[in-house]
Amino acid sequence: MSWMPLRLVLLAGTALSSPLLIQSASAQESDVILLDEIRIEAAESQSLLGNDEITAEEIEARNPSSTRDVFAGESSVTTGGGAAIAQKIFVNGIEESLLSVTIDGARQNKSAFHHTGNVLLDPALLKSVGISKGLAPADAGPGALAGSIAYETKDASDLLEGDDTFGGLFSLGTTSNGTELDSSLALFGRAGQIEFLINATRRSGDDYEDGDGNTILGTQADLTDYVGKLAYESLDGHRFEFAASRTEDTGLRAAQAGPGGILFIRPDFAGITSGPSVLTEGLSRRTSYTLTYSNTKPVGIWDPVIQISHNEQEIDASGIYGTNKSFSGTAKNTFNITGGTLTAGLDFFRETAEGLGRGPGAFGSSGREELHNIGLFAQARQDVNSRVSVSYGARVDSQEFTGADGSEFSDTGVSVNGAVDVILTEAWTLTAGLASSWGGYELGEAALVNFGGAWDYTGFDASRANAARIGLRYENGPWKASAALFQTDVNDIAAVLPTSGARGALSDLSSRGYEASLEYSWLSGFARVNWTYADVELNEAAIGTTDYYLGRPVGHVIALESAWSVNDQWRLGGAAEIALENDDAATALPAYEVVNVYAAYTPRNLDNLEIRLDVRNLFDETYASRSSDGVGSSRVIALNEPGRTIGLTARLRF
Repeated sequence: MSWMPLRLVLLAGTALSSPLLIQSASAQESDVILLDEIRIEAAESQSLLGNDEITAEEIEARNPSSTRDVFAGESSVTTGGGAAIAQKIFVNGIEESLLSVTIDGARQNKSAFHHTGNVLLDPALLKSVGISKGLAPADAGPGALAGSIAYETKDASDLLEGDDTFGGLFSLGTTSNGTELDSSLALFGRAGQIEFLINATRRSGDDYEDGDGNTILGTQADLTDYVGKLAYESLDGHRFEFAASRTEDTGLRAAQAGPGGILFIRPDFAGITSGPSVLTEGLSRRTSYTLTYSNTKPVGIWDPVIQISHNEQEIDASGIYGTNKSFSGTAKNTFNITGGTLTAGLDFFRETAEGLGRGPGAFGSSGREELHNIGLFAQARQDVNSRVSVSYGARVDSQEFTGADGSEFSDTGVSVNGAVDVILTEAWTLTAGLASSWGGYELGEAALVNFGGAWDYTGFDASRANAARIGLRYENGPWKASAALFQTDVNDIAAVLPTSGARGALSDLSSRGYEASLEYSWLSGFARVNWTYADVELNEAAIGTTDYYLGRPVGHVIALESAWSVNDQWRLGGAAEIALENDDAATALPAYEVVNVYAAYTPRNLDNLEIRLDVRNLFDETYASRSSDGVGSSRVIALNEPGRTIGLTARLRF
């Protein structure tokens, strides 16, 4: 990578050892009382800035068996349906491949094929999910054009109770529609200064039926997930943790003939109008290894996190095969400064996209792209006074890209962001933020590199996004309310899925609209409604429902969620999604309403057991998710979501 990494490493070393920072941190340590949570980092302020966190309690209440279930109740986050292999996530209508996605801080690459999801994930061990909509901070990592999604999974310390040194969690479930077996077993413990956790999940079943009783071919559950974690923590707080995971979705998926006369699985469709579907074996597999060092008892200026990770995603779509590989790392430190903190450091990644066609002639070709990035970043978060809190930061990224034809590109870009939180009265607060993020280059779709002909990089360029949000929140007793306006513009996006191999074709994407939320809480429960309107355009026209790696038309989406702990034994709750008709899309998208409810019971004399009844799609609605691929397309038979599904789950902690 020539001299570029060395230059940035030297710059990082200079920044991290700056006398001004060290002096400020030392003064903080000796002269200033440590502050409570910086106000702009509080959940309410972050929510107005578009940075929401799905907590462990919310995840438990949603009882997710798929990524789609994790985001129930979030109107700004929509997912396509079908089997796990097909599920994609959209944030305000922008696809997650334009966001920075991490699992336990480790960078994840996008999918290898446009008819499959980007990050295959089993939610069994999820602890929290952080969502940044447009205004990602500098320390969120490179490539956060339209924000970020940060998944955090549980460690042994999150599962052990009190002074226990060993424990387990066993879950067994079934449903009336699709999933016949949903089981997981986690074992975890602590021996001296060593912690461990192992988890295995198996999910299997048949194709589900939609609300009209039609069987949706190729949607059978067939997921296997293994996770292992091992950690050592010294008495001084030096913690080393190694994590390994493999998640695999297999099974028969709907496939149709495509270019070269070969079969392509399209698990995001129920079918296509130009020809019949057949069932063929598909594969989506994600394998990850991560090593992390941190200090749980920071002293003085030393509060570091150092991490390296390898991530690999494979897609076997019958007629084609693709692999994305990512090797990444981060070294950062959090300094105490006046009124808050400064997080500074460097990160890097080396990623490849490689594919193989299994057809005749040009449809049997293969190719490989490679992308290197190294970045230097700093993000400050401070309370200026009792009423004003700020967050601001910047990062510099340098990239080198090698195309499938051997052509080389290099560029350097600067990203900046700033936000302010101002208390207006005891009940009202104003929050606003701006960000300009350099995205750099994009790897093309791995499975189709050079498929049908050599890719052409004429006009290939780096992307940039500009985003803004402003909002008000109100809080008075049990009532909370908020509203915000947002706009995200992503420019010069190189074609990831190029037409006729034109990788240098550039597109501009925008998402603008508003969000509103109202919540009422009482001692034993809450009720909340979220409303999002997002107008998503591609090249100044309404985006389509098959604009892969870019976005989907959203319009108005309303999410309701409520939970009530009746007593120590019973908990009731539910969530609903209401999508209003979207006449602004290229093809009008129909409205739908889907309601999920649940009841959970813990026996009085057996508090380590929970039995839960879920009824998803209570009113047996026949619908395709607002972000599903191909809705309204004359060439696609859209994939409907499951009809009424009754599920029974038992969880035993031992």
